[in-house]
Amino acid sequence: MDISSEKRVFEKLAQFEVEIGILRDQYQVVLSRYGQSIDSINTLSLKSLEAAKRAAVSAEKSLLACEHAKTSAAEAALVPVRAAVIAAADAAAASALAAAEAAAAAAAASAASAEAAKVHAHESALHASSEAAAATSRAVSAASDAANLAYQADALARQLKKE
Repeated sequence: MDISSEKRVFEKLAQFEVEIGILRDQYQVVLSRYGQSIDSINTLSLKSLEAAKRAAVSAEKSLLACEHAKTSAAEAALVPVRAAVIAAADAAAASALAAAEAAAAAAAASAASAEAAKVHAHESALHASSEAAAATSRAVSAASDAANLAYQADALARQLKKE
């Protein structure tokens, strides 16, 4: 091999070294951004799960408030206090609405968690999505029960109005 060919080979090798260095730097940037994305998705999943759980607890507490309002309406119906019966029935209806809103919030949080899991099939995101779905189910059940109790309280109030 003559000197000029050898010189070209070494120039090409030097050029490859530079290109490999650039590729290595770009890979490090991509890897860093990927790690940040994974962290963000995991955080989103955990926050969505927390929101779904809190919404489920809220719906369950609304159900409890609705149960107390229905009981108040039933007890007030025994005594001639129409305003108390109507107020208790209204409270039961408001509690049922609050439970429904909490169930909707749980569903939204569950959807966000599921979207995060879809974007990246990371085990923690999938687990959070599953738990968020379970919390949504609890919230929907509580909202349904609260609506039923509100209906019963309203029926008591309507019956009292007829008397």
